[in-house]
Amino acid sequence: MKFLPLLAAACLAAPAAMAQSFTTMHWLHAPAKVTSTPTTLQVQVQGGTDFWRVTHYGFIRDNGHFFYQEQPGDFIAKVKVVGQYKDLYDQAGLMIRLDEKNWIKTGIEYVKGVQNVSAVVTREVSDWSVVPRQDSPAAVWLTLLRKGDYVEIQYSFDNQDFKMLRLAYFPPTPGRKVQIGVMCAAPDGKGFPVEFTDFSVTPLAAAK
Repeated sequence: MKFLPLLAAACLAAPAAMAQSFTTMHWLHAPAKVTSTPTTLQVQVQGGTDFWRVTHYGFIRDNGHFFYQEQPGDFIAKVKVVGQYKDLYDQAGLMIRLDEKNWIKTGIEYVKGVQNVSAVVTREVSDWSVVPRQDSPAAVWLTLLRKGDYVEIQYSFDNQDFKMLRLAYFPPTPGRKVQIGVMCAAPDGKGFPVEFTDFSVTPLAAAK
């Protein structure tokens, strides 16, 4: 696909990624049970949580768990996610957010017993795209490149072979920071445990 080189080129232009410390981040809708070290975040996701706006279902939900930092400019975010998904729509991954009406979440979403690599892009209303998996991978690595007016999402199951999931518009915010971090939710189930590791946010080198 012709868009695949975008992230690779951006990575070459960026300084080496450094793991972020979870101790400096902030919660939107903190779960009741969290265990964290500077490099590992373990969450017991609470049931009845979700991020969605209007499309198909007709409701607005903005009560999922989101652990984030504020970040200016262009950057690449990356994380490893290991979740024990069991109920319909159990989900975990990365999220970039401007406000409650402008955000993107990506990761694994569990549907009918199958892990789906998932992306939801929201600008006033949400859309949803998935890549179903039949092999129940033990972990997924996600990258989210934010540059100018777009976000590019890639995923891998071995941290080596990355494939593009989505290239989507995201509003440019000159002079304004966005929120970037990890998210998880359990819209229909009672909740599940998930672990995030190797989270990093790397600013892109200034354009020459």
